[in-house]
Amino acid sequence: MSAPPKTRGEPITDRRQLVAYLESGCKPAADWRIGTEHEKFAYRVSDLRPLPYDGPDGIREVLTRLQRYGWEPVEENGNVIALVQGMANITLEPGGQVELSGAPLENLHQTCAEVHHHLRQVKEVGAELGIAMMGLGFQPKWRRDEIPWMPKGRYKIMGDYMPKRGGLGLDMMSRTCTVQVNLDFASEADMVKKFRVSLALQPIATALFANSPFTEGKPNGFQSFRSHIWTDTDPDRTGDLPFVFEDGFGFERYVDYLLDVPMYFAYRDGTYIDASGQSFRDFLNGKLPALPGEAPLITDWADHLTTAFPEVRLKKYLEMRGADGGPWRRLCALPALWVGLLYDDQALDAAWDLVKDWTTEERAHLRAEVPRHALRTTFRNRTVREVSMEVLEIARGGLVRRARNDNWGDDEAHFLDTLLNIAESGETPADELLAKFHGEWGGSVDPVFREYAY
Repeated sequence: MSAPPKTRGEPITDRRQLVAYLESGCKPAADWRIGTEHEKFAYRVSDLRPLPYDGPDGIREVLTRLQRYGWEPVEENGNVIALVQGMANITLEPGGQVELSGAPLENLHQTCAEVHHHLRQVKEVGAELGIAMMGLGFQPKWRRDEIPWMPKGRYKIMGDYMPKRGGLGLDMMSRTCTVQVNLDFASEADMVKKFRVSLALQPIATALFANSPFTEGKPNGFQSFRSHIWTDTDPDRTGDLPFVFEDGFGFERYVDYLLDVPMYFAYRDGTYIDASGQSFRDFLNGKLPALPGEAPLITDWADHLTTAFPEVRLKKYLEMRGADGGPWRRLCALPALWVGLLYDDQALDAAWDLVKDWTTEERAHLRAEVPRHALRTTFRNRTVREVSMEVLEIARGGLVRRARNDNWGDDEAHFLDTLLNIAESGETPADELLAKFHGEWGGSVDPVFREYAY
């Protein structure tokens, strides 16, 4: 989640400014970048418990020690709640999940190096404090009431509001981890095509990355329980957005969607003001009950964009949001998948040809069934595993044609190898975890904290 804005921005006096904000993300292909974000659970090695904020081995101490690597602190009410280094950020999710929001980079070699560099830093700090971190889609052991809550104002507001709209919103906030990639577009038409392709194929990514089969120490019946959680979080701000596939979709239609998403808050003078359930349309008219008579600022709009949680989210770029967190190689594989599909014209055309006749009902079927069945989900007389093989081949071709080679002359396609192994075997990361649970782990999830730590 985002850190507090540094500047307030210009006042919004016209709806057109909201559209222009999204349009300003358009850039030529030479300027397209790759931004990777990944969350991880932090816990004590001694008892496997999630870290509190305070204390000698708490999150505050982790953030303090990371500053020796050149990270600058961001504070809220005297608490360090984020770190900044250039265009990269380290932020906190509500349950103390530590997130790296990476810098926008030119190629996947740089992306994977950034991930490796960050994980080395947190591992060094962790060794000093007796803590570790791991990537998994859902907290495998601890109940929600056993998860410490981080001292961020926006999370208090969201936490109070979530139970009013769904049964699993607090679990989403406190017990999930994801990896996502943020990618650019050249124009409105390019954005629309990429949005449609990535929305349709998001369940394929969910299946390949499915990595959350445990809840409170037991199998939960899902391959990606994290993905299922989003279906019972808040219907106003989640889902696969069928209107994206309708004729005439573009920046203006997405603005209309966001204006109908209820607000959470407004940020003023270092404080998050509770505006939960209120209307940004009223805000535009100076009639927001939380700030009567005030017009919104462009930072209010930027904040509001972060409070919608569809499977693909539009800001000044597109965010791919369907994957469970995982180990180092899969953190590099997720951006490889989407860069291969979306950053090469031939691959994008092939991906669109694959999905363009999928119906609303078929896309909904994938969204509903993949969290439970992953690669075994049936679709058009075949399985998602078979679809994933086709998708990965398209992505591989896109990466080869990009021809972004490292110092040894290797292109980016090898970053897909871990996903190809999953698709070819038909065994998801969740299947691997479940096999160990029922086998060598003897019905315990505790070994996951040791074997899957970074």
